[in-house]
Amino acid sequence: MRPQALDEVVGQRHLIGPGRPLRLAFDSGRLHSFILWGPPGVGKTTIARLAAQVTRSQFLVLSAVSAGIKDIRAVIDSAQALRGAQGRGTVVFVDEIHAFSKPQQDALLPHVESGLLVLIGGTTEHPGLQVTNALLSRTQVYALEPLSGEDFAQLAARAVAALGIPGLALSEEAMGLLMSYADGDGRRFLNLIEQVAVAAQAAGRLGRNPSDEDGPAGAGLTEPATIKPLDLAFIQASTSPSLRRADGAGDHYYEQISAFHKSVRSSQVDAALYWMARLIDGGVDPRQVTRRMIAIASEDIGNADPRALQLALNAADAVDRLGLPEGELAMAQAVVFLALAPKSNASYLAWKRAKAFVRETGSLPVPLHLRNAPSQLQKRMGYGAEYRYAHDEPHAYPAGMSCLPEGVRAPAWYEPNERGLEIKLREKLDWLRALDREA
Repeated sequence: MRPQALDEVVGQRHLIGPGRPLRLAFDSGRLHSFILWGPPGVGKTTIARLAAQVTRSQFLVLSAVSAGIKDIRAVIDSAQALRGAQGRGTVVFVDEIHAFSKPQQDALLPHVESGLLVLIGGTTEHPGLQVTNALLSRTQVYALEPLSGEDFAQLAARAVAALGIPGLALSEEAMGLLMSYADGDGRRFLNLIEQVAVAAQAAGRLGRNPSDEDGPAGAGLTEPATIKPLDLAFIQASTSPSLRRADGAGDHYYEQISAFHKSVRSSQVDAALYWMARLIDGGVDPRQVTRRMIAIASEDIGNADPRALQLALNAADAVDRLGLPEGELAMAQAVVFLALAPKSNASYLAWKRAKAFVRETGSLPVPLHLRNAPSQLQKRMGYGAEYRYAHDEPHAYPAGMSCLPEGVRAPAWYEPNERGLEIKLREKLDWLRALDREA
């Protein structure tokens, strides 16, 4: 089923359509080194093979998972020998290039730069995080997209024709379910089509609709028989859904957890529930989601509603105690509350400002009046002198006494906003600052 020409490639029209960058490079016969970044089953290996074909180059494959420096040297030797003997170039495809170490990537650099090798890398991970800057500077990065419904329709027509099974057809609902199971992955979709075809043959579900064999009653003529498509129930019985793309430590996870966090922050409750469902459906450890919920409670809600932190902690505890699916209900309850709670990042910003100030000013000494004085010597040195015990002061507040290092003026890092409980906290803070001014 692998395409033998660029026009047969399904999807990726933004790269291989008329006037698009890879199409122009292929048509000119002058390839540059590039990295294909995208999910599984969208054509990375196919495009790499076709690149070698259109330039009449030798095509060599390295698997970054298993190849070592010795294998890289063998590829370089082969490329040099071919160029010397026939003047032909070499396209080397490095599958899962993100798994190459820095020394392995560096070993390719001079030969990519000299033009001995046209390097094509395939990766499901973000190249900017996994590929060295030196190699990135010598390559173009092209992002491939998951296959669409229209792409899957083309694949299905080709697959049914290639299988050559009479009577194999799929209802619209059945196709929709298979597309959902494939989740943008063409390889997975073709495997599902084959699985369904084998199951249908075994179950005797292929062929003509028996009710059409004799034509309408009394007509006296036999009408053309129609093919009865396989229905949704049969697809559900003969296949099973696969996990969505949400690897627990890779790009898909970080993209989706980011979407989840930003949906909660934006008070988009339905979107927050959607991304949580995607993460759980994709097999992500629910504790990774509850950890993010706890972070959201402090970073984005804070003291606007302190109950958010407790509810997030309770959801994490429920998941630890119950597991899934029971723990999902506590997670959903907490997500709804977090999304609809009043938002404040005042505590988060105050903490960032405090850390930045400490980094800038270093280890300023503790003021004498705040130091503990367990010995007579320390008392004679003034430790603890002029300290005012808050509970002995009016309003339990020692107005005018600073607890910051000497010479540091009150920086007002924490500035409550006008949402939720922070309205009250702002009133309290303004009142305390007024007492300080009076003192």
